Amino acid sequence: MSLSSQPQQATEGSLEAMRKFSEKYAENTGTYFCSDLSITAVVIEGLAKHKDELGAPLCPCRHYEDKEAEAKAAYWNCPCVPMRERKECHCMLFLTEDNPFVGTERAISIDQIRGTTDSVTTS
Repeated sequence: MSLSSQPQQATEGSLEAMRKFSEKYAENTGTYFCSDLSITAVVIEGLAKHKDELGAPLCPCRHYEDKEAEAKAAYWNCPCVPMRERKECHCMLFLTEDNPFVGTERAISIDQIRGTTDSVTTS
């Protein structure tokens, strides 16, 4: 993929909204972020980009034939149905204590997110 076709980063407003949502949702559900916070950062950035592009935080870790249709259907909008019903997070954003990749954090800063995603979008 050429640099000119690299996706742009999410807007600050959407990124902050998804960061705050993720922290609050983890707290409310008794889940934690991944022990590797770079995974958390990339997922939150992806949710924020989808919020900017589609108006909904569509799960960024799945392939969709039609993202707009999927966002409207809302099944994979975060928190997706599997997460809400069974605490199963395909993206590894919200992990239960028995998950081998679970961390101890329910918080991440904008600087941590940008520090990870800046290198991903410019490499």
